[in-house]
Formats: sequence, structure tokens, C-alpha cells
Amino acid sequence: MSDKIEYWLDLAEYDLETASAMLKTRRYLYVGFMCHQVIEKALKALYVFKKKEVPPYIHLLISLTKKCGIYSSLSKEQINLINALEPMNIEARYPSYKEKLLQQLSLERCKI
Repeated sequence: MSDKIEYWLDLAEYDLETASAMLKTRRYLYVGFMCHQVIEKALKALYVFKKKEVPPYIHLLISLTKKCGIYSSLSKEQINLINALEPMNIEARYPSYKEKLLQQLSLERCKI
């Protein structure tokens, strides 16, 4: 299973580098999207580590934290961050949501 964990963590690291590049070019919508991807893939690595099985095919971060058994240990700040990132995965892909999401994103918010 260690190769599966490494797989998810490598993807998360790549996505984090992509988020950083998007931040430099002020493409905040994609910063949010990539940050969602980073957290999702890190949680899937944790899931594999803890459960020794393939992670579920879901993108809901809160659900993944619960399936990993860590939700109750998250701080309020961590839960708030996850809640802020949650809509970035799906809604960022649809034009009707992009403008709404862009209004919520700024350089300061994306640096968090």
C-alpha cells in the first residue's frame, strides 16, 4: 500500500506547486480549485494509510475527513478552510458559478 500512498502524495505535491504558480499569475479561481485537489489527494493518501484499501471515488472533503476518522480532531479553522474549499471542486468548472466564486477570492484569501 505504500506505493498507493506515495502516488496520492505525489499528486498532492504537484497540485500544490500548480496552486502556487496560479497564485503568482493571479488566477485565483484555479488556486482554489488546486487547493481543493491538494486536500482531497492528501486525505485519500491518509485513507489508504489508515484503511489499507482504495479510497472512495468522492470529492467531498468533509466526507473524506469523516471516512478517515479525523473529522472530530479537526480545529474550527481547519473545518472552515475545508468548507471554503468545498465548492471549488465542482462549481469552479461551470461558467455560471465562476463569477460568484471569483468575487470571493483575492490574493489575501488565496495565500491562507
